[in-house]
Amino acid sequence: MKDELRDIKPLLEIPDSSYYIYIALIALGVLLILGIVFFVVKKFWDNRKVNMNRVYLERLKNVDWSDSKQASYEVTFFGRSLLDVDARVEEIYNQLLPMLEAYKYRKEVPSIDDETMKQYNLLVHVIDEAI
Repeated sequence: MKDELRDIKPLLEIPDSSYYIYIALIALGVLLILGIVFFVVKKFWDNRKVNMNRVYLERLKNVDWSDSKQASYEVTFFGRSLLDVDARVEEIYNQLLPMLEAYKYRKEVPSIDDETMKQYNLLVHVIDEAI
């Protein structure tokens, strides 16, 4: 009887790499999730930053014109801070600057005239559109 079973060979070991494939897929999934979380957090972080042009625009809009001397200094400062927004803003600001000079560097200053206020309103409008 032992002679009859000689043609049966012993079991062969089959190479199995499914464990390594499973670990690689888990690692790839973790890296993918970490990448997505990184980009989402980065997007929220970038959106959280304060846009200084918007802050300067709000302060430019809220200038108190009752004190024309202080108002002319504030408009000059905040307008200069917003020059890089648009080329048209720089042109309008350069037209407004000589009008504001009449209200600076003096002890007694008159109230703001209509032409200067129109130019100021035009400046604010153009900056608001550009931002």
